[in-house]
Amino acid sequence: MSSLLLSRLSRLCMRKPPALRVKKYLSGARYLSETSICRIVRAEHCQYSSRDESVSKLVIRNVNAWEEKDDEVLEKLVPTELMTAAGTIGASHGWVATLKETVVCLQDDLNPRASDSDPKRISQPRLETLPHCQTQLVTNVAMSSSSPDDEDCILAVKFVGPQLSLCRPAEKNKKWVNIRIEDPGFFNSRVMYSKRDKMFSMLDCGGTHIGYWDLEKHRSRNLGSCSYYYKEFVQSELQQLSKCYRSEHLVEAPTGETFIVKWYSDRSELNFGIPCWQRFMVFKIQYDKICTAVSTNDIGDLCIFLSTKGEPFSVKASLYGLNPNCIYYVRDFDFGKVSIHDNVWIGGLGFSPVPYFIPPQSS
Repeated sequence: MSSLLLSRLSRLCMRKPPALRVKKYLSGARYLSETSICRIVRAEHCQYSSRDESVSKLVIRNVNAWEEKDDEVLEKLVPTELMTAAGTIGASHGWVATLKETVVCLQDDLNPRASDSDPKRISQPRLETLPHCQTQLVTNVAMSSSSPDDEDCILAVKFVGPQLSLCRPAEKNKKWVNIRIEDPGFFNSRVMYSKRDKMFSMLDCGGTHIGYWDLEKHRSRNLGSCSYYYKEFVQSELQQLSKCYRSEHLVEAPTGETFIVKWYSDRSELNFGIPCWQRFMVFKIQYDKICTAVSTNDIGDLCIFLSTKGEPFSVKASLYGLNPNCIYYVRDFDFGKVSIHDNVWIGGLGFSPVPYFIPPQSS
């Protein structure tokens, strides 16, 4: 009955979904029970409401596809308000987070594998703002496991400024543990969960220090200082890149290796002043008596996924039919794939209201 009702309602859409060459990309998933990695593109707006909210059809694109004709319009209905630039504050493991009236809510609405008739929405306690901090502007969110339903899962929310807040979403009497970060170098940093160290970690704004926060005791450890070694870069190239906008991203690979990616962007009049990709620099962290970051143009059979609001992740390329030694990225106005070996770019321009990749999802 529900499927029949959904079929009838779908006919009320404002415009008929375009004819698609549906590609299953079976080589893009490790197992048939897994979804391939995809990017959220947009939503096909509908005239009707469901569950007392405006809804739209979710549109995704496989990471191996680059043209609009390869977009797949799903029958999955998602809240229209999520498909706006201010609709979400971050994403981790296919879950998006929203923030309304000091309440953070984890939702699986944008996960193509999740149910649209019975979406999971897990609200957290009201946020508590530490003195001289704010809890309205968020850098990003991260989770310690793939589902907030896991008993040991911890959610981390990094706010712009000194505050980092942690919470166990599955606990019955859950509460926030708020941490004040004293070093201003971390005020705009993005938080990441390290499976190897079983801690949340952040890279400072200069990319020279890494901060660690213990999963159980929720205390910061001593910072590890990183010394950078550049190979195969001439001074003139480094000087040119110094004129670009730069962001640093900490990524942990399934092999246990940790990388720092420096993302350089430039504003060009040809692109109407929109920041566009200029170059990636990848550094492999080597832990010894001192922490060093050595530039590399070969990360082996790995791919890195970066987005402006989502938690970075990495996969083995051969398991998902991807090109090895590449970085896939998406942000508000551009997207692409870059070969780390020779910096060759393929991609395009286009507004992405929810610039997220959805990692492989198991049934």
